[in-house]
Amino acid sequence: MANGNEFTLLEQRRFLPFFVTQFLGAFNDNVFKNALIILIAFQAVGADASHSNFLINLCAGLFVLPFFLFSATAGQLCDKYEKSRYIRWVKLLEIVIMAGAAVGFVTHNVPLLIALLFLMGFQSTLFGPAKYSILPQHLKPEELVGGNAWVEMATNLAILLGTMLGGVLIALQQGAHWVAGVVIVLAVLGYLSSWAIPPAPPAAPDLKINWNPLTETWNILRFTYQNFTVFQSVLGISWFWFLGSVYVAQLPNFTKLTLGGGEHVITLLLTLFAVGIGVGSLLCERMSGHKVELGLVPFGSIGLTVFGVDLFFATPAAPPAGGELLGVLAFMSQSGSWRVVLDVVLIGMFGGFFIVPLYALVQQRSEPSHLSRVIAGNNILNAVFMVAAAIIAVIMLDRGLSIPQLLLLMAIFNAAVAVYIFGLVPEFLMRFIVWLLVNVGYRLRTRGLGHIPDEGPAVVVCNHVSFMDGLIVIGCCRRPVRFVMDHQIFKIPLLNFVFRTAGAIPIASARENPEILERAYDRVAHYLEEGEVVGIFPEGRLTADGEIGPFKAGIEQIIQRTPAPVVPIALRGLWGSFFSRRYGKAMSHFPRRFWSRIELAVGESIPAERATSALLRERVAALRGDWP
Repeated sequence: MANGNEFTLLEQRRFLPFFVTQFLGAFNDNVFKNALIILIAFQAVGADASHSNFLINLCAGLFVLPFFLFSATAGQLCDKYEKSRYIRWVKLLEIVIMAGAAVGFVTHNVPLLIALLFLMGFQSTLFGPAKYSILPQHLKPEELVGGNAWVEMATNLAILLGTMLGGVLIALQQGAHWVAGVVIVLAVLGYLSSWAIPPAPPAAPDLKINWNPLTETWNILRFTYQNFTVFQSVLGISWFWFLGSVYVAQLPNFTKLTLGGGEHVITLLLTLFAVGIGVGSLLCERMSGHKVELGLVPFGSIGLTVFGVDLFFATPAAPPAGGELLGVLAFMSQSGSWRVVLDVVLIGMFGGFFIVPLYALVQQRSEPSHLSRVIAGNNILNAVFMVAAAIIAVIMLDRGLSIPQLLLLMAIFNAAVAVYIFGLVPEFLMRFIVWLLVNVGYRLRTRGLGHIPDEGPAVVVCNHVSFMDGLIVIGCCRRPVRFVMDHQIFKIPLLNFVFRTAGAIPIASARENPEILERAYDRVAHYLEEGEVVGIFPEGRLTADGEIGPFKAGIEQIIQRTPAPVVPIALRGLWGSFFSRRYGKAMSHFPRRFWSRIELAVGESIPAERATSALLRERVAALRGDWP
């Protein structure tokens, strides 16, 4: 079991300085951006309001435009150079831009500020690939989910707080001077914190930069597509930004026009939405057992749809009578308001469940030498999806849809996108089924998972107590485990889908079906030659008495043909469960207990030349102890 809790990373120099640096950057972006938007709107009062709207929309477009133009270049630079130094260059550029912004605010020079907003978007584009590609270099594999969870939480909190602070400051007397001072201070603090980020060696120091953004963007997207699971994860992340941008953009008018709430209610709902994403992100680490748990992605998607649909039905048919906008207390006293608030929080929370594992998966399964460029490609697609979201929302509202109807449509779209992605990559759905079965039925504790090598071939051997054994091991391991299983198990409907999707290997005895046996040995050898992890139950059958039976010689034949280290695993506490044979045939009686405590213990790996059946049984028995 991983040591520490969700806050442990914040005590580590390898994470905290980067965390502070990226938070201050996102915070400063939004202070600057929102102060500028309000300044433009204020200057337009009594003048040409259409000109003000044009400038505000121009600001939104100019901030996103650099992600299209320069993400490909940023990804290359981040892969080529040492990342902590690269981040300091980017943060130094932020100080220069914000110094210009300070002059613009003090002089009320709107054209200068709009130009600098474009440069701030450029600076954010440069920082983007480093934001996620540096995490795998400083964090252990079991810390990757937690690191991404903190980054997602901080990003959403920074956006919210920055937007609020920018609006508050610019509204003060001498507000432009306050904004000017704050953006410079935040930029300087971000630069200072970046000096404490530990070095992160360049992933591709010999990379030759392609300065043509169009051809390099195409190259990056084509390379990302080659790893199909990573590409689908990138599409899932982009879909999250599509959906999230619709909610954030529509919540203010939804609150005002549909719920009858004033600006404080708008702030409350936006805050709760951001808090929901933060809570969901941080819960990911605990719910995933400190590993990249793809099963949380379908779980998050289901929640996004369910509570998105419920938000539509929770919405009142008409705003409160009287016409006066409600304050927070008056709004919360309205019938049904708590349901609306709960839906907003839960939409955010399930969004956190959805997004964090996807970012961690992209980091884990991308080739390290190209990770920054893959993140750059992700940023490009994110920008495309966010622009598309704005266009689609404008078209739908112009066609006569109400805001609640638009949000309902987005929830339905989300379900359709989920079916599409999980159909193309059934591993997501398989992991969800495994996660659900294991976490609903048991309270699982693990120890020693670090003994399973992070790369290269390996064989894991485990005692065989129940039909859930393979699912539990698959669900606990960070790497895919290709289990050798009795071919009869593949006839069980739900388990059939899970094990086939997990790449399990059906096997039979030589007497029952020698052809299946030979194919099984060939597939095991193929997996090991490809550097994968193969799982075996050397007893060959479920225990009938709770004890560990003799290990058959098949394990020795496998490692003699394809030598690989062997990792012993013991399952404890499953004897007597619904899926064991303690009370007769497995799954033939009513379950006698739910959510029982079980444990998976992993021992040190044994070199192939020393791994005998007798030694492996001895190690597994020692790990299991007296608790069957």
